[in-house]
Amino acid sequence: MKILFLSSGAHVPSARFRILPYLSHFRAEGHQCVLANSFPEKYDYFPWMGFRPSQLLKRSVRWWHWLRARLRSFDVVFIDREIFDDASTQMEQRFRECCGRLVLDLDDAVFLRHREKFDVLLPMADLVVCGNRFLMDKVGPLNDRLLHIPTCVDMNDYSCRSYDASSARPVVGWMGTTGNLKYLEVAAAALREVATRHDFELRIVVPDIGPLESTDLTGVHVVHEPWQPRNEVAQLQQMDVGLMPLFADQEWDIYKCGLKLIQYLAVGTPGIAAPVGVNSEIIDDNRNGFVAQETDEWITALDALLPDAAERQTRGLRGRSTVEAKYSIQANYPVLRDALLELVASRNA
Repeated sequence: MKILFLSSGAHVPSARFRILPYLSHFRAEGHQCVLANSFPEKYDYFPWMGFRPSQLLKRSVRWWHWLRARLRSFDVVFIDREIFDDASTQMEQRFRECCGRLVLDLDDAVFLRHREKFDVLLPMADLVVCGNRFLMDKVGPLNDRLLHIPTCVDMNDYSCRSYDASSARPVVGWMGTTGNLKYLEVAAAALREVATRHDFELRIVVPDIGPLESTDLTGVHVVHEPWQPRNEVAQLQQMDVGLMPLFADQEWDIYKCGLKLIQYLAVGTPGIAAPVGVNSEIIDDNRNGFVAQETDEWITALDALLPDAAERQTRGLRGRSTVEAKYSIQANYPVLRDALLELVASRNA
């Protein structure tokens, strides 16, 4: 196959986890893959250039990608969410016309931002790849050509953490973007309460911790560690417990793919996560961690894991097994490859 991947940008999570890890597998089997990144990245702009000139550059780069696509005759164009974060669909239509098949990949509720756009874009796709069943339920009425591929990690990159039962101060960790620090408010009361009887470190791995100042974590030993993409796995491996709080009443959160939780489990760290969307499926009947929404549930989960290193190890290893079986590139690449091969064959039939 000849596949053109239109990526949101090399540093955008949707591209980092739903496109980039698959490229080596496709290429190893002889498929021709071209990666075309948004420049600047889809959700960014160059401050020195200004917003509007940056948007013009972004569109110019995509026009160049389209011209290349016309010359290369790709079998499939694989689009990361959408081409531009706006209401337009003209560029998707152009790629649809010059490539054999159009595949749209969704890992988030981007359709909530531009509802009318996706009423046009979703039926246009020959296949919609969805990161969870909630996205599939949403997309289904507009396009029944669906494939479930969860957001995955490459287990070759995510080695298991070493367990040190003698650690005097367990590390409760949260890793994410600065804009998502707001979610820690969900667990803040529990963290304050548990800190009165357990000695632990709350390690926040994030580019900028500034917005956390509005969250009351009085009495909690908070440590900020700047997120570093090259050291991401090592930073995860230092956590004894991983947190993924979400808001129970926000539609956007229902469609999240649980990446943060999957990353914790992949290195053998048990997770505590809000039972929102796919999280309840990833936390397998509380065998590899706990689900918690109310403050007393967060307290119960933290009280169970913080004083017991053996319990953390047992649940962490179960979590790693869960990821290997269901949320790894190794488990899901054959599913994606076979679906694209079938799509190309249907065009040539």
